[in-house]
Amino acid sequence: MTEALIKTPAQLLKLHPKDNVAVALQPLAQNSRLTFEGQDLFLTEDIPQGHKIALTNLATGANVIKYGYPIGHVTTEAAIGSWLHTHNVKTNLAGTLSYTYQPNLQPVHYPKTELTFAGYRRANGKVGIRNDLLIVPTVGCINGIAEIIVEEFKALHPDLGSFDHVTILKHPYGCSQLGQDHQNTRQILIDAVQHPNAGGVLVFGLGCENNTVPAFKEKLGDYDEHRVKFLVAQESQDEIQVGIELLEALLETAKDDVREAVPLSELKVGLKCGGSDGFSGITANPLLGAFSDFLVAQGGSTVLTEVPEMFGAEQVLMARAENEETFEKILHLINDFKDYFLAYGEPVYENPSPGNKAGGITTLEDKSLGCTQKSGTSAVVDVLKYGEKLRKPGLSLLEGPGNDLVAASALASADCQLVLFTTGRGTPFGAYVPTMKVATNQDIFRKKPHWMDFNAGRLLEESMDVVLTDFIQAIIDTASGKATRNEANNVREIAIFKNGVTL
Repeated sequence: MTEALIKTPAQLLKLHPKDNVAVALQPLAQNSRLTFEGQDLFLTEDIPQGHKIALTNLATGANVIKYGYPIGHVTTEAAIGSWLHTHNVKTNLAGTLSYTYQPNLQPVHYPKTELTFAGYRRANGKVGIRNDLLIVPTVGCINGIAEIIVEEFKALHPDLGSFDHVTILKHPYGCSQLGQDHQNTRQILIDAVQHPNAGGVLVFGLGCENNTVPAFKEKLGDYDEHRVKFLVAQESQDEIQVGIELLEALLETAKDDVREAVPLSELKVGLKCGGSDGFSGITANPLLGAFSDFLVAQGGSTVLTEVPEMFGAEQVLMARAENEETFEKILHLINDFKDYFLAYGEPVYENPSPGNKAGGITTLEDKSLGCTQKSGTSAVVDVLKYGEKLRKPGLSLLEGPGNDLVAASALASADCQLVLFTTGRGTPFGAYVPTMKVATNQDIFRKKPHWMDFNAGRLLEESMDVVLTDFIQAIIDTASGKATRNEANNVREIAIFKNGVTL
């Protein structure tokens, strides 16, 4: 959809030739007169920046078209020049649907390059972009002891040797869980232990939890005994001293780790958005989509998650399934997540958030059609269950909610070394892998320089080719060791999806 953008030199932007709305590039005042596409628009009310204006008269029930697709319908007559938002536009979404495979595959236009980044080649062949020391608690009740171990270790070794960071993956789970919740907790923590960004890992258990260290080790399978250590607190006289000694052993193992040139085909990138606004689908998300297509052309991998923010745009993704088997997986991905909502008596369209609405996003279709632009135009080659790791290069979809922390953690669990995170409202959080914040507008980039890594708001004034070239270099720099703002702020977290009962 990004190639269909129709830019104007003035105050409005129409995103697709089929659209019957335009987006306000700046606040528009009541009683203003504008000329757009040869017609006069008289504004009967103020229209905030990023919000929609009707380009034609709309009868009650008429669809509002944006990005070339319906994003809902008007609930009352709306005259040309009217402000269209939550007060007069409602979603068309309901429950689960039936779909048919109607492929619409687009060729990737980006040429293959010789670009590389500087990464860490692991013994199993995987590549990390960080050399992190992780402490992975198997249960939440030892988070505090893990903090004491890390504090004392860092006091003894303030330079951390070859390690970039020491991170405790604190979480509240690992005990009093049953069924899928228990399996999810263990699998997500195993994924972290196996992550290529981890140069050393201490798995730290209490001893009486459901998620016991012996069972964890059995599920973990083969591992590098020099890079992964285990500690059970109840079995040790002084778990703090033993923990420090184990971290020192990992420090010694990693002392000679160095970066080497690695082709971009080894890069695996997660695509995420949060705190979206009316410019998300115009600037930052299309930029991620262009980068996704570029990386796929290099033989690399990208992953799109946030399934509830595919609702209303799922048929666009289904048409890009590389074959009917993948189409069936996408179908189940969408309808299974809708069933999860409906099982709790919740509507599938309970989105966007208050911040999204303030920024100009009106319905879930509006949000989803903007969100899915992060995936570009490449074919969808695979669909991953929550906790599964990437199996093949190209664009994959991943089961996961829209929640920022849970979704970003799921992307890391899929072996993404880096998460690209677009935002128009701003957020300081970061997953336990580098989380690059891409601003959708100039204002938030200037207001929050300590949160933001890249300004995609430039796209309102500069060409995609120019901005994409700079973005690719920024990603290569980050993959080669340049700290993201969340890393500089020492904000690295994990969050695990929970659905069932707590004992």
